[in-house]
Amino acid sequence: MSELWTKDRVLSLAPDAASAKAGQSQAGPGKWPTLGRTPTCVWGEVSGSGQRPYQVGVDLSEPAFKCSCPSRKFPCKHALGLLLILAEQAAKIPDGDPPDWVAAWLAGREKRSEQREKKASQPAKPVDAAAQAKRVEKREANIQAGLDELSRVLIDCLRQGLAAIQSQPVRYWGDVAARLVDAQAPGLARLVNELGETVSAGSGWQSRFLRRVARLHLAVEGYRRAAELPVESQQDLRTLIGWTQSKEEVLEQPGVEGPWCVVAQQIEEEERLTVQRTWLLRAADGMPALLLDFSAMGQPLDASLVVGATVHAELAYYPSAEPLRAVIKNRTRGIENFAQLPGVPSIDQALDAYAQGLAKNPWLDRRPMSLVAVTPVPSPATSHESVTWHVIDGDGEQAPLHARFNDGWTLLALSGGGPISLFGEWDGEQLRPLGAFANGAYFAWPKRSTAGPLTRVS
Repeated sequence: MSELWTKDRVLSLAPDAASAKAGQSQAGPGKWPTLGRTPTCVWGEVSGSGQRPYQVGVDLSEPAFKCSCPSRKFPCKHALGLLLILAEQAAKIPDGDPPDWVAAWLAGREKRSEQREKKASQPAKPVDAAAQAKRVEKREANIQAGLDELSRVLIDCLRQGLAAIQSQPVRYWGDVAARLVDAQAPGLARLVNELGETVSAGSGWQSRFLRRVARLHLAVEGYRRAAELPVESQQDLRTLIGWTQSKEEVLEQPGVEGPWCVVAQQIEEEERLTVQRTWLLRAADGMPALLLDFSAMGQPLDASLVVGATVHAELAYYPSAEPLRAVIKNRTRGIENFAQLPGVPSIDQALDAYAQGLAKNPWLDRRPMSLVAVTPVPSPATSHESVTWHVIDGDGEQAPLHARFNDGWTLLALSGGGPISLFGEWDGEQLRPLGAFANGAYFAWPKRSTAGPLTRVS
């Protein structure tokens, strides 16, 4: 399993650039008085600031990490350093039997996994139905009041005209959003905040603003008439408004088997939350799945899914007219590189899939798009700085890349002027690239921004 680990893949696991740099500083075998490995695990002891060396272990089958250092980052620099030694100087790590502390950690992981499976199979605890119904009724009343106010705001905006909208103070849309949060409709509050961002987004904001207003209006009217809609559309609206569904309820849904290719991972900051978006594509047919992980107050995010790898897992999808979000129901340990990127060879096919998804769930703001055999091409421009990019397929159809995508020359160099496979998120107008497959290898952009360097991860 050690051959799966390369320097770039290890560094892609770092929670931030500082951790990646610090991890490289720990990659000298001389700093590690103890090193050892088995086919599925690697461990070591590294000198730290304390009297005793830190104990570091990595379960390579997921991966999972252990370190006795006090760092709150995950994986920490010591775990990254250990993996870098495995990737670049594997001969320095002798084979052997895990020491007691590693064996105890692995046994504890196995025991916790069994406990989770046992808990999942047990019937849910009974709830106070009357109290729950009362809470739901109260929240529904708050949401309806919030919808009424939002509807008035949208109507007033259109009556006053776009010129008046642009003259509103910066805090105007933030205040409207705050009142929606008070009305227990945080999802709508996020969309209203996006309205404010659209107004200040430069030329062409008017058409984008009106599209977002129409989307909000559709949500307001749809929620008011939810009883007339299919059950799946009702669930999409509830999700948009801000109702949540427990993971335990989702796990009761039928499972969808893999294997799955981990094709992208992005980390975004939302208010006081950090959100990690992980895209999977089923190897057999390219069926997409989005896994979301949330952390608050600096808590670590899930690091068990490695971009560029294939995982054998069973997923459960959240109910939706266009299912995308999912959770892992069961997973077999072990990872491997995928040999090709699942996708479609035609941009028209990809756009048809997007249109069909939008018809089922018109509140989708972005959808995965995986294209096979497309060539990156710069659009004509008068200067280097103003170059924009698009991809072209074998039929000559084109799709524009995101206006803020600034790594086109790297992508062109990777392609050698020929076709490659490209994965990204399509927002209805532009494709934001997140990963590319070329010459038998997979490349991805950093988790926190596509402004960083394109890195080989498999």
